[in-house]
Amino acid sequence: MTIVAARRYRQGHLVEADVLASADEAGRGEFDWIGLVDPTVEEMAELAARYHLHPLAVEDALMARHPPKAEAYTAQSFVVARTAAQGPGDTVAFGQTAMFVGERFLITVRQGSARTHVDLRTQLEAQPDRLAEGPDFVLHALLDFIVAGYDPLLDRLEETVGQMEDGAVEKFPDQARIRRIFRLRRVLRQLDGTAGRMEEMTRKLAEVEQPAIDARARPYFRDVYDHARRVVSRVRVNLDGLANILEVASLLEQSRQGAITRQLAAWAAILAVPTAIAGIYGMNFEFMPETDWRYGYFVVLGAIALACAGLFVRFRRIGWL
Repeated sequence: MTIVAARRYRQGHLVEADVLASADEAGRGEFDWIGLVDPTVEEMAELAARYHLHPLAVEDALMARHPPKAEAYTAQSFVVARTAAQGPGDTVAFGQTAMFVGERFLITVRQGSARTHVDLRTQLEAQPDRLAEGPDFVLHALLDFIVAGYDPLLDRLEETVGQMEDGAVEKFPDQARIRRIFRLRRVLRQLDGTAGRMEEMTRKLAEVEQPAIDARARPYFRDVYDHARRVVSRVRVNLDGLANILEVASLLEQSRQGAITRQLAAWAAILAVPTAIAGIYGMNFEFMPETDWRYGYFVVLGAIALACAGLFVRFRRIGWL
C-alpha cells in the first residue's frame, strides 16, 4: 500500500510509528495519522473499510482534479485542498490533498503534490501539548501548510509582473512579451479560481459546525481563512497588473499611431503647396498671366520653397515633425 506514514499518538506523544489498524482500535486520547500518496482504488477500499470512510468521500479523494471543498459525512468531515507550486516556465503545477477527519483519526491522500508532510509532522510532534488537541488541530496545520505553499509561487509571479510593468513603460511590448502576458493571465485566472475555492472552504471550516472538529478550533481555521483571503487578493492584484500592462501598451500604441498620423499630415500639408502650384501652371492654357514673364519660373520656385519652409518650421514648433 502507498502509505508514507501511519502513526498513532496518545496525549500528543507518538506511541507507534508504523501502525495500520482501524478507528475502533484507538483508545481514549489516541488518534491515528495516516498519509497516502497516489493510492489505488483497492488500497482506498481497504482503508475505507478499516476507518469506515464514506464511499462518496473516497470517490472524491481518488479524483485528482477535484475542487476544494469541506463536507460533513455523519461523524466525519471530509476536506479537499488544492496545492500550487511553480511549474516549468510560467506554468503552475496544481496538486490535491484530500483529508478525512474523524474523532480518532486523520487520513491524508496526496495526488500530484511534490511537497511532503515530513517536516510538518516533525514540527507538530515537537509540540505534544498542541498535538494532544486531536485530529482537528492537525487538519488546521495541514491547511495552513498548503495555503502557505502559495506564497513562494505568488512571490515569483509578482516579481515577473513587476518587471513586465517596468518594461511596459519604457517601450511598446513585442509579440513575444504580449504572448507571455496572455499566458500569465491564463495561469493567474486558474490560480484565482483555485484560491477562491480555497477561501470558501476555509471560511466554511471557520464559521460552520463540522463533525469531528471542535468549536475551539475555529479561531485557528479563521487564521487560515485570513491567509487564503490574502492569497486571493495577491492573485487579483497581479491580474490587475497584467491588465494595466495591456492598457499602457494600448496607450503607447495609440500615442505612436497619433505621432505617425501627425507626421504624415504635416508632410502632406507641405507637399500640397508645390502640388497645388504645379497643378495650376500645368493646366496648359494658352492665355495665362506670368507665363511669358522672364523671371516667373524662379519666382514660383522661390514661393514654393518659402511656403514649404514656413510650414516645416511651424509644424516643427508644434511637435508634429
